[in-house]
Amino acid sequence: MQDYRKLFVWQKAHKLAVETYSLGEYFRRPEAWKLRDQIFDAVTSIPANIAEGSGRGSGADFKRFLWYSNGSCSEFETEILLARDATFLPADIHDRLNEEVQEIRRMLSSFIRRIE
Repeated sequence: MQDYRKLFVWQKAHKLAVETYSLGEYFRRPEAWKLRDQIFDAVTSIPANIAEGSGRGSGADFKRFLWYSNGSCSEFETEILLARDATFLPADIHDRLNEEVQEIRRMLSSFIRRIE
């Protein structure tokens, strides 16, 4: 078992989750609440899966949870795009979040290749 908090990819994912939670003001309208909750769930799942995988007993388990984290990146991307297109989230904030999640996705892919 390794300390997931020392993994740079986990640190970046955690930072993205904290940053995303601070955007609640953009989802004040009742019709935005469900999407907000889905966005928060997806972004939380990114570092959570990295942490869970690092606590598993094998490299294969860890790799599988890194793939789950990568899937959560895709979910997050889709949901913030929808939030932008539904005019809940300003385009500049969407673009910044999208850049950050793309960097995390690249880091995850590289990490998965190293584990193989």
